[in-house]
Amino acid sequence: MYQVWVEESFAAAHQLRGYRGKCENLHGHNYKVRVTLEGPALNSIGLLCDFKELKDALHGAVKKVDHTFLNELSPFDVLNPSAENIAKYFYDEVARSIAAGPSEELKGINPPSAPCRVREVTVWEADITTATYSE
Repeated sequence: MYQVWVEESFAAAHQLRGYRGKCENLHGHNYKVRVTLEGPALNSIGLLCDFKELKDALHGAVKKVDHTFLNELSPFDVLNPSAENIAKYFYDEVARSIAAGPSEELKGINPPSAPCRVREVTVWEADITTATYSE
């Protein structure tokens, strides 16, 4: 099984509903997110997925949450914006984008990516704390 991953960072504020302690107060993090794709085979030029395609998918999801108050954005207006739920959010967003295929800008430039799927997403709230989501 082949795997590739990319990372990106973003800043956002949140507060944890129902939590007793400092994290119930409004506060922010400089998050880092890593998305790992996997697949059993490579395309005709030896790639699992074009890194540009994966970076674009992650960047599109990050752009929606960067420098925001997460509690005001869907799905975090309902779900608690915990690191665990943020990891699931990125998993779903990137999986949807990868399934849709490359952007018009990338179509026809390189051979299509090999069949692959999002393996896992890890979110760092700080250098020493992470949450990972995988199916």
